[in-house]
Amino acid sequence: MLDTNIKAQLGAYLEKLQQPIELVASLDDSVAAGEMRTLLADIAALSPKVSVREDGDDARQPSFSVGRAGEPARIRFAGMPMGHEFTSLVLALLQTGGHPPKIEAALIEQIRALPGEFHFETYVSLDCHNCPDVVQALNLMAVLNPGVSNVMIDGALYRAEVEAKQVMAVPMILLNGEQFGQGRMTLEEILAKLDSSSAARAAEKLDAKDTFDVLVVGGGPGGAAAAIYAARKGIRTGVVAERFGGQVLDTLAIENFISVQRTEGPQMAAALEQHVKEYAVDIMNLQRATALIPGEGVHELRLANGAVLKSKTVVLATGARWREMNVPGEREYRGKGVAYCPHCDGPLFKGKRVAVIGGGNSGVEAAIDLAGIVAHVTLIEFDGKLRADAVLQAKLHSLPNVTVIVSALSTEVVGDGSKVTGLVYQDRISNETRRVELEGIFVQIGLLPNTDWLKGAIELSPRGEIEIDARGQTSVPGIFAAGDATTVPFKQIIIAMGEGAKASLSAFDHLMRSPLPA
Repeated sequence: MLDTNIKAQLGAYLEKLQQPIELVASLDDSVAAGEMRTLLADIAALSPKVSVREDGDDARQPSFSVGRAGEPARIRFAGMPMGHEFTSLVLALLQTGGHPPKIEAALIEQIRALPGEFHFETYVSLDCHNCPDVVQALNLMAVLNPGVSNVMIDGALYRAEVEAKQVMAVPMILLNGEQFGQGRMTLEEILAKLDSSSAARAAEKLDAKDTFDVLVVGGGPGGAAAAIYAARKGIRTGVVAERFGGQVLDTLAIENFISVQRTEGPQMAAALEQHVKEYAVDIMNLQRATALIPGEGVHELRLANGAVLKSKTVVLATGARWREMNVPGEREYRGKGVAYCPHCDGPLFKGKRVAVIGGGNSGVEAAIDLAGIVAHVTLIEFDGKLRADAVLQAKLHSLPNVTVIVSALSTEVVGDGSKVTGLVYQDRISNETRRVELEGIFVQIGLLPNTDWLKGAIELSPRGEIEIDARGQTSVPGIFAAGDATTVPFKQIIIAMGEGAKASLSAFDHLMRSPLPA
């Protein structure tokens, strides 16, 4: 099951185990069970501190638990934790075996202090690059708190269960049988949702912070670059972000970042955060900005939890989000057939009919990827022709289970109350209304800047982008901007980084030229 190189690496990790752990398998006669038996035997052969039993009686078969010898196991894998989830397995082994987690001591204490019983079920796809973050966070909580348990469930293996619970987007998290969350969630986000008093405590701490020299709003590539360049000047720097990494976290393959031939979004996001942490930067994660109040010499940033931060200069790097169709039924059926990440959610639609909305590179790439999984793909484009690169269009047209419809205006998502059943569109040539029967819709129609909260504070373009000059300066002195939220063309990671560095240097120059306070 594991090749020689992986065995060597895993064996080195397992040397860090401080106490014995036990893997207890619940197996049936399936092919997947045979593969699981081989995987567990490979792991046990690598360390004398790992033992395997096959007398488990879990209802989900095949599955296995990871626990300390002599204690009830609180971590379970229902399915083969390979692909993106292999790291989740390795961490579960290490942390259950006593290897200390690399998180802040305050988070560890917060987890241990959670009262009550929390039994999580996490439905994943092994192709999902966001799912491991959730699985690893919940597994860590299970290691640290006896009242927490988590089971990772491979949706492709347990299709009947997925159908019965109408899981149509991953990761899907159930807590004590009820839906708890959907989509990527960090450990901090999960704890904030469980610990209701944490928001008030966080707001109180934020309010007490001194005035920053540079306050960066946004934790994507542009924000990270701005924070590093400011901190290297030795000035008081802070970063406010809803989720560090931004939209990069939702990106799969990155192959055009110069000097890095190939990486994936979550890996780059983790590297960005780690690089920022090398400097004296105050990172305030999981904080949503709601208002910017320009001032004379000092600007205020208001947060959703009620806290107010002050700074002499501000760099806005709030990025962008997926554009929605904004048609009836879209929000109602989000997560019930309407999806925005074909890599994450595509495997859940195996053998079904889906539509892809959008004929640009993203839409055509999504259609090509999905065609290898689903029964049929209908690609719908508003324009009279596709806008994707010619090589992608050629590949698309070569696929037998793809239909392309152009000059089509999507007007409604149709469902039966619990899941999507079709899409209604208007033929822009004949004005006829038509309906496509399907089970899934993947929306790939571009991005919208995250600037709604800035209206009235600074100048925005008709498209909602922040108006900036060549130095990154906005319409308000001392407030700068960078990245996908601005009028700079070509929304690319490498461009956002350069713009973030430039905006930060401009902010420093502004500070140098500003008169000293009386």
